[in-house]
Amino acid sequence: MAFTLEDMTEEEFEAFRGMSVQNFAKQNITSGTWTEKEAFEKSEQAYENMIPNGRDSSNHYFWNITNDQGERMGWLWLYADPLHPQKEAFIYSFGLYEAFRGKGLAQLALQTLDERARELGAERLALHVFAHNETAVYLYQKMGYAMTNIRMRKQLC
Repeated sequence: MAFTLEDMTEEEFEAFRGMSVQNFAKQNITSGTWTEKEAFEKSEQAYENMIPNGRDSSNHYFWNITNDQGERMGWLWLYADPLHPQKEAFIYSFGLYEAFRGKGLAQLALQTLDERARELGAERLALHVFAHNETAVYLYQKMGYAMTNIRMRKQLC
């Protein structure tokens, strides 16, 4: 099965951004980083800082993952600065819609990303994954990603 990465339209981007802000807030609540009270506001601010010009923010790429039947299977947000000293691109967000999960398609989608990142001049990829997302951690390790640092926390009260 072949995949393509197609630029999101402005409407698709706005829907993606809304979903992403909510998801980032939820992930930070689950990880214990933010409280429910502050999570949405902090998530919204983080997105404003990362992509102040929305879909038109420099060196940010927002794609739909599409299969060879033209079905939208998921999304991908990549930051690739051609002037990065280590030629490293960063995956801010990647996911498949529920109907396409658990079928090995994420691996194929990430291979498609590898090709596109190389075309953009990247020599390596980086990402952040929340530790509680064990499925994603497993996927990324299987695809050759290595842990580079680990943040730990201990609850005292």
